[in-house]
Amino acid sequence: MISKKAKYALKALKNLAENFEEKKPRLISDIAEAEQIPKKFLEAILLELRNNGILQSQKGKGGGYLLRMAPSEISLAKILRIIDGPIAPILCVSLNFYGQCDDCKEEEVCKIRPVLEKVRDANLAVYEKTFVSDLIK
Repeated sequence: MISKKAKYALKALKNLAENFEEKKPRLISDIAEAEQIPKKFLEAILLELRNNGILQSQKGKGGGYLLRMAPSEISLAKILRIIDGPIAPILCVSLNFYGQCDDCKEEEVCKIRPVLEKVRDANLAVYEKTFVSDLIK
């Protein structure tokens, strides 16, 4: 399950993608109102996306946020990793955030791990092949 923060990030990116061709920054307050996202929460989300190269911001009159790249270049996998971290259901099957389970002595004999690897792969297949541009089609 993705977090509410990730859901809000996707909604905000969808909003920015809808206006991508205009090349005009959008105000946080306009995005928050249009997508029903608490403004303070959205500020933190957009800052995190900017710091990770997804968005750019402009200050002053006419300022706001806009996508740094085309919506068709931003996968959901990338966004979910930025906002939520691992896509895998448990750390021992994560490709980018691997961590050994506290309660598992030997991963090789774990009966749960192979099933959760399949869950990871299925989710990842969808997230990596779905882009922000798909949210506005």
